[in-house]
Amino acid sequence: MARNPRTPRWLEAARRRKEPVPEGSRADWLARALGRAGVMPRAEAEQAIREGRVEVDGRVEREPFAPVHAGTVVRVDGQPCALEAGTRVLLFHKPAGVVVAGSDPEGIGTVFERLRAVLSPELRGYEWYAVGRLDRDTTGLLLFTNEERMVAHATSPETHVPKRYVAEVEGEPSEEAVRKLREGLVLDDGPTRPAGARLLAPSRVELVLTEGRHHQVKRMLAAVGHPVRTLHREAVGEVSLDVPEGSYRFLTEAEVHEGLQFREIPSPSGRGSG
Repeated sequence: MARNPRTPRWLEAARRRKEPVPEGSRADWLARALGRAGVMPRAEAEQAIREGRVEVDGRVEREPFAPVHAGTVVRVDGQPCALEAGTRVLLFHKPAGVVVAGSDPEGIGTVFERLRAVLSPELRGYEWYAVGRLDRDTTGLLLFTNEERMVAHATSPETHVPKRYVAEVEGEPSEEAVRKLREGLVLDDGPTRPAGARLLAPSRVELVLTEGRHHQVKRMLAAVGHPVRTLHREAVGEVSLDVPEGSYRFLTEAEVHEGLQFREIPSPSGRGSG
């Protein structure tokens, strides 16, 4: 029987095992919980579970989607693991050339590989989710988090978290072109929301968008006759890029709460280097 894509896999696993679904606490599934807590990335967790290296409440568990919740006792290789983990968000300065994907068919590399190369060993145990995407040739601010709810919040069309870009374009846009960007354009997938737009130099345009369609900045500028030559993201919400290319830092509690308008308290912050 085909699975219902709307039913969480941990809930399906619980139903197969005829286990009660806990109420009043956040239920999760084992492999993802281990990744969120920084024990090991999800793919490694799934392998460890299938190899019989993980115990849940005193018994070996071989189902990666086994449900867990507050109070579940988990051991990996005999060692107890705490599953409680606050939301961690880090800011990474993405270089050009790498893709925001799990693999790169062109062999240049992924942003996840670049990030893990500069993380400390204890941070490599987390499952890091990219908050949105940047094109291969786009540079600048890219957020990562261990919390999928943070991804949903920052990328939701209803949230309207602003993203600020600077584009070097072909030609010299007129004030009329900038006005059209501010008022919104009709693209092949429908009208855009009004955008913040201003000229920083004759061929340099700043755009602030509150939506995130595929290649939207490039398509908007091409629609007013000025194709993008280079594109750089400088800010998300009130959080601005302030680390060198290839480096990262953790966001502060205030940046997560006020800057991104996400209301779950993160773990203690720090700064990393690349």
